[in-house]
Amino acid sequence: MANTETALKEALTSIEGATGVALVDYTSGMALGTLGGSKTFDLNVAAAGNTDVIRAKMRTMEHLGLNAEIEDILITLSDQYHLIRLLKGRGGNGLFLYLVLDGRANLAMARHQLKRIEEDLEV
Repeated sequence: MANTETALKEALTSIEGATGVALVDYTSGMALGTLGGSKTFDLNVAAAGNTDVIRAKMRTMEHLGLNAEIEDILITLSDQYHLIRLLKGRGGNGLFLYLVLDGRANLAMARHQLKRIEEDLEV
């Protein structure tokens, strides 16, 4: 089992193209931990904003009567990918991992590695 700091370090160092990662509580919009980012890319602001993305998708699914669970959400920008993965395991309710990738990232591998990191994360 990995703690938050270990999981964030693993995501940033083991996932090719990762430039930032955060563990976020989408009920409050607060980042519980961040690593990476830059002066021009504030992970705390991005984390808070992405809680709105999750809430909107959950409302839409409810209105449509969908009973499925969100695994992850991918946002594709011209030079970045943003991957949001909702935590399913012990104590993960209401939390998500937020990963920022540059354009050279392999999305399939990033999703696979982030899922593995999520499974090992002890919150």
